Amino acid sequence: MLGAQAWTEQATGNRDEALKLMRAAADLEDSSEKHVAMENRLYPMRELLADMLMVQNQPKAALTEYEASMKNSPMRLRGFYGAAKAADAVGDTKKARDYFDKLTRLTRNAESDRPELQEARKRVASQ
Repeated sequence: MLGAQAWTEQATGNRDEALKLMRAAADLEDSSEKHVAMENRLYPMRELLADMLMVQNQPKAALTEYEASMKNSPMRLRGFYGAAKAADAVGDTKKARDYFDKLTRLTRNAESDRPELQEARKRVASQ
């Protein structure tokens, strides 16, 4: 509920309230006891917080949140891609390259034309 409210606030231009709600959702999820049904959630709240920070043009803070999210929810396409884009936005080309590389390794057998994968493959190929 907090996550949905946060994105609603973001959509209406209430950026500070949106971040407050999204951070609360991420913190609540981090502090909750893990249950098998929660292990396969579609989007970790901390990753969504990082996405919101990117939308708000705060890539340094977003990178911190993507990396925190990957500790609890490792090996996620969206986590690697978000971290790569955030690192790129703050000028950390080594970290961006590392995350794009991890993304391409994660999806090496994927037969997909997703834009994220196309971008990652191009970035890794140009190294």
